[in-house]
Amino acid sequence: MLDNSAKRIIPCLDVKDGRVVKGVNFVGLQDAGDPVEIAQRYNSEGADELTFLDITASHEKRGTMVEVVRRVAEQVFIPLTVGGGISKLEDIYNLLNVGCDKVSLNSSAVKNPNLINEASKRFGSSTIVVAVDVKFIDGDYRVFVNGGRIDTGLKAKDWLSEVRDRGAGEILLTSMNKDGTKSGFDLEIIDFASKYLDIPIVASGGAGNISHFIDVFKHGASAALAASIFHYREIEINELKRNLALNNIGVRLVKE
Repeated sequence: MLDNSAKRIIPCLDVKDGRVVKGVNFVGLQDAGDPVEIAQRYNSEGADELTFLDITASHEKRGTMVEVVRRVAEQVFIPLTVGGGISKLEDIYNLLNVGCDKVSLNSSAVKNPNLINEASKRFGSSTIVVAVDVKFIDGDYRVFVNGGRIDTGLKAKDWLSEVRDRGAGEILLTSMNKDGTKSGFDLEIIDFASKYLDIPIVASGGAGNISHFIDVFKHGASAALAASIFHYREIEINELKRNLALNNIGVRLVKE
């Protein structure tokens, strides 16, 4: 029986020109392989979902991303979320039409908040994820866009509440301070969001070991997203899930 309260483990794949790439802060990008093959690996290893980010996020690359999603959706049977450069309802329709399950809005949602309302009304709130990149500055969390380059001036707590009110079905919450540090998730902002918003929170930024996942789930996250630790097999997903289960955290275990 499916446990709807099960915590989710979500590998994140950066895609450029139809290929998965690896790098540090988008510098020194190297080809890491075919997205279908990598997605199949995560599917078999017990990932609950996959998130694809189109890191070029430019209009001329959109057709490529749609084709990537089509190829992956034909071979992988866990939910797919796609983000990057989605700015209008047509973009969402095109991705859903080829097998994407959810779309992630970020910069476009800040620039045009009504897009959240329109998208959730048109496609259903469960389809719409809003990605929120936050940075702790001068005693408060602020929202950044454009890959973390632009400070919007928005207070994170205000924007998180607005996103919920506008109809987002889920929030992908990334701590820029923690991202890439492998020092653990930002439990303070995750704790706030999980307690005061009645929609699922996906924690992102800072995962480095199994105890970090245990901590973030005990602070209310519904899912946890990571990239390099899964790509480089620093943590095996099945091993992670077994440890979570031993700590009384509900997960979907894959029969071996």
